[in-house]
Amino acid sequence: MPSQTEQWIRTSLRTPGIFIFGMVLAPCGWILNLTATVSPNWRTIHTIPSNPPDTFLQQGIWDICLASDSSRVVLCNQNDITYFNNQIIVVAQGLMVASLILTLIGLATATPGVRCWTDHPNWTVAGLGGILIFLSGVMTIIPIAWYTHILKSIAASSTDIRVGYCIILGYIGGIFELLGGLVMCIGMCRCCGGKNRGETRISETTAHFRNTKPPRRRIEVPSIARTLSSASSVPYSKDSMEDEADFPRAKSTSYGGRRPAYDADL
Repeated sequence: MPSQTEQWIRTSLRTPGIFIFGMVLAPCGWILNLTATVSPNWRTIHTIPSNPPDTFLQQGIWDICLASDSSRVVLCNQNDITYFNNQIIVVAQGLMVASLILTLIGLATATPGVRCWTDHPNWTVAGLGGILIFLSGVMTIIPIAWYTHILKSIAASSTDIRVGYCIILGYIGGIFELLGGLVMCIGMCRCCGGKNRGETRISETTAHFRNTKPPRRRIEVPSIARTLSSASSVPYSKDSMEDEADFPRAKSTSYGGRRPAYDADL
């Protein structure tokens, strides 16, 4: 007899955590990579000959700017044919732009798959978007790491060469995209007993409810004991009532050492 296909059920209707993680890190990484791409600060060159000591060059992959510590004036569009003819510059321009475009495509692909407004996300479509985001992170890390490796080997007018902030932003943005895309890909295959998807087997859920005994019902029995103060709404006691009585009362008589439960009036 052929075995039936195993059925799974989601334990929560909220958006899976792996999708939230990926859909947050990917846009953050894209913004950082965009800043690293357009900003002209992949490296800075200080102590430039025939220039004031506080003057330095900011070199990026699209532009070169001349700045100074003592002035806020920044002169961009500096011409340096030798610098822009380096192979790493041409490769970095292509890969960084391609990475930005691929990240947008990955986000557009993953968004319908995540489907926060439905009970069952499309794991395959969302995972495909995660793969594209992961590849965009790889395309960012390659030129950043290459440029950092040959930072001082690229022709420059001075030996005082320092790393620019675009390298740091590029590394962080690339790592964000790598992590976000990788985590989203995890949902394509069910593993760890369905915990990566937040799912459980229907058979296990049915057995759990079948073996769970309902709790005993507790019945509250009202108490019939009433005190003197609660039995009467009049704010006086027995002693005060006897003291304020204006007519004589008979003395109580004990019979056999016991006092009767009431007094006899005259």
